[in-house]
Amino acid sequence: MSIKVRDFNGKNVYVVGGSSGLGLETAKLLSRLGANVIIFARGKERLEEGLKQVDAGKKRASQRSAFKQMDVSVHDEVVRVMEEAVGEFGVPDILINSAGRAYPDYFENISFEQFDDTMKTHIYGIWNTVSALLPHMKNRGGYIVNVTSALGFMGLFGYSDYCSSKFAINGFTEVLRSELKPYKIGVSVFCPPDMNTPGFEVENRTKPPETVAASESGGLMEPEEAAEALVEGIAKGKFMITPGSVKMIHFMKRHFPWLVDMVVERDIAKARKG
Repeated sequence: MSIKVRDFNGKNVYVVGGSSGLGLETAKLLSRLGANVIIFARGKERLEEGLKQVDAGKKRASQRSAFKQMDVSVHDEVVRVMEEAVGEFGVPDILINSAGRAYPDYFENISFEQFDDTMKTHIYGIWNTVSALLPHMKNRGGYIVNVTSALGFMGLFGYSDYCSSKFAINGFTEVLRSELKPYKIGVSVFCPPDMNTPGFEVENRTKPPETVAASESGGLMEPEEAAEALVEGIAKGKFMITPGSVKMIHFMKRHFPWLVDMVVERDIAKARKG
């Protein structure tokens, strides 16, 4: 039986990567549903602005909210900040790991330094937050959501470092789902398509034309819509949450991979012809 969270009222929610994009929209939505929300990210200014937006939608004046600066890729820093958060804010009922970024390019143009940073931000970052908070959560149960992408189960032209990290998150999350059931901790992996966020604008600056062509069919989702799908997935206890076009893409990739590959290769060939 899957673990579900049907009522978010009064729940303590930690949103890592909560100062913008999907993380911020999810934090705002959960605040409107009555949760106590703390957001984590690196930049103080965006955290301050994000917290104002979270506070503006509170269901009740008594709800608690806060932010903390943290670089998810630095293990010791994550341990220190999370211990502070637990001491000040309480143990999370829900942990949402949504920190991430993408700089697509041809493989030969992606430096080892970028690859290293991508892995540290995505899979190391999630490993760090979960390992810091799990000892606290095991005593009371809870829920963990790791945000990946449609590119967590489908490799796509131009995303060699990004796909590597997202595939790793999917595997890690499957292991967590199995290991944490006895502690009544639910686990989900959230796989959105491209989203209309500030990060997507940055991503588009380095996309090869083949990547643009191959990814267009996946569509573009608004972060508010994605946040609703994420929260709905938690409420239903779904392991793999696939909003919008990703549900069909996942089905096709699983059952008809040859057809997906054929369509993608066709789009890439068209882009190369100009």
